[in-house]
Amino acid sequence: MKYFAGLDVSLEETAICVVDESGRIVKEGRAASEPRALCEVLGKVDLPLERIGLEACSLTAWLYDGLREGLPAICIETRQANAAMKTMPNKTDRNDARALAQIMRTGWYRQVHVKSQQCRLWRSLLVARRTVLNEMRTIENVVRSILREAGIKLGTPSRTAFGGRVRELIGTDTVVITLVEPLLAIVATMLRELGQLTKQVLNIARQERVCRRLMSVPGVGPITALAFRATIDRSDRFRRSRDVGAHLGLTPARYQSGETDIQGKISRCGDELARTALYEAAHSLLVRSKKWSSLRAWGMNVAKRRGMARARVAVARKLAVILHRMWSDATEFRFGKAPGHVSA
Repeated sequence: MKYFAGLDVSLEETAICVVDESGRIVKEGRAASEPRALCEVLGKVDLPLERIGLEACSLTAWLYDGLREGLPAICIETRQANAAMKTMPNKTDRNDARALAQIMRTGWYRQVHVKSQQCRLWRSLLVARRTVLNEMRTIENVVRSILREAGIKLGTPSRTAFGGRVRELIGTDTVVITLVEPLLAIVATMLRELGQLTKQVLNIARQERVCRRLMSVPGVGPITALAFRATIDRSDRFRRSRDVGAHLGLTPARYQSGETDIQGKISRCGDELARTALYEAAHSLLVRSKKWSSLRAWGMNVAKRRGMARARVAVARKLAVILHRMWSDATEFRFGKAPGHVSA
């Protein structure tokens, strides 16, 4: 007899359900959301567990690492699990654990790759940096709004000159400076910390062999290289390099039913951090890069036919494929031969 378990993880407690191969519930319980506590409870079941499923969430990687040391734990895709859970009439942790156990029994699931701890830390660094940058922009926009109320147009000073330019334009207006000064102090602090986070990213990218290789591609800098490296984790996850574009949500979504067949915008179903980094790299390649390459020439032809916005997406998808192939084959970027080039 085979047995399967489902774990519905929440912040403090995890609901546990064990079923046999016929779908009959054998054991139910709860345990603290910690690897040791879960291992103890599952060990007391004293049954040969074939699969133990837990839904992807913020605690999943930590719990998965602990459970995999002695148990057949599997992390499953969230949207697919939610679709199965919606069949339950009542939404409770107990019912969710039951649904997850049945998913494990039937095999109707998609396993999610759990990244290594190092890649998770790299991604956390990139998220922290992006968060600081976004909040800085928010506060800067608030400052601009306050100045406009006083009839002052700030213009587009550089980020480092932002505070000085604001104080210069305000002059002796004590009312406005009283409102703005605390915000400028916050921006200055965030700018300093943003520099520290950026420095960490640069140091990692310089030391990481794969990142150095990826940065040989025009338009791909340290942030894009590290974001791609941290998201993919292992190049052998993908049998074909072109699958990476779909994994990152850079391929068109499709809806087909009967005679209806609609191909829409990109799915955006993958990792948003890596997708955004690749889009920005594509923009840099098309707009800022001056060196000729077959990739840039192809992108500019797409821009002439379909517009620059679609060209950026198309080049971002191409970049995902190229970066993965370079990583897998340990090869350098090939610029190609410019038109009119004659070999010696």
